[in-house]
Amino acid sequence: MQKILSYVRRACSDFDLIGDGDKIAVGVSGGKDSLVLLAALAHMRKFQDYNYDIHAITMDPRFFGLDGDFSPVARFCERLDVPFTLFKTDIYEVVFDVRKEKNPCSLCAKMRRGALHNAALKEGCNKIALAHSFDDVIETFIMNLFKEGRIGCFAPKSYLSRKDLTLIRPLVLTPEGTIIGCCNQNNFEIVKSPCPVDKATYRQEVKEFLSQKEREDKGFKLRIFTALRKSGVDGWGFK
Repeated sequence: MQKILSYVRRACSDFDLIGDGDKIAVGVSGGKDSLVLLAALAHMRKFQDYNYDIHAITMDPRFFGLDGDFSPVARFCERLDVPFTLFKTDIYEVVFDVRKEKNPCSLCAKMRRGALHNAALKEGCNKIALAHSFDDVIETFIMNLFKEGRIGCFAPKSYLSRKDLTLIRPLVLTPEGTIIGCCNQNNFEIVKSPCPVDKATYRQEVKEFLSQKEREDKGFKLRIFTALRKSGVDGWGFK
């Protein structure tokens, strides 16, 4: 956990993610990234020189019309002394049964974001923490480059004026391997996604491509990330 905290503290410093008095909704899917993010933010409260509150929020898409089992997340939050709220949605029904989307990920992500934003406001939060990692940054950058022909990525910090919410991504400097190691060492109980298109997406193709290039040429991913930061686009520039 110490290694995770060092990455998170640096991200918070580099991109000015958390301030005194913030109330942060942490989006928790039950996957490895979101559990590590929640644990890091919970632990970091103990020694930061500013005070902030966190509230874990889980959106249940109700895959195949069934309630998901998020009891491991509830137990995890209890151990961390973090308030936890579970919201049930009809996202699966809308995306797969009503709209019958051939490429469902985009609409699903949009609906999940909207539901999370509304839930955060309901809990009185002014910020939402999302668990995108270092690897997610690079994958998104490459997807935008190859699919859309543009240089760009999601921002480490962005303000939603319509909702008066700020999105922050404290794990953007943390490699996926470090996150996996933290989960294994601490025996985090992962909630596996029953999504029918899990690991069958273009993002998965890009992930495998980048992994192959990294094996062939050590530092390949870091050089892409460094180029993104040097470009300064989308808030990624150095101070």
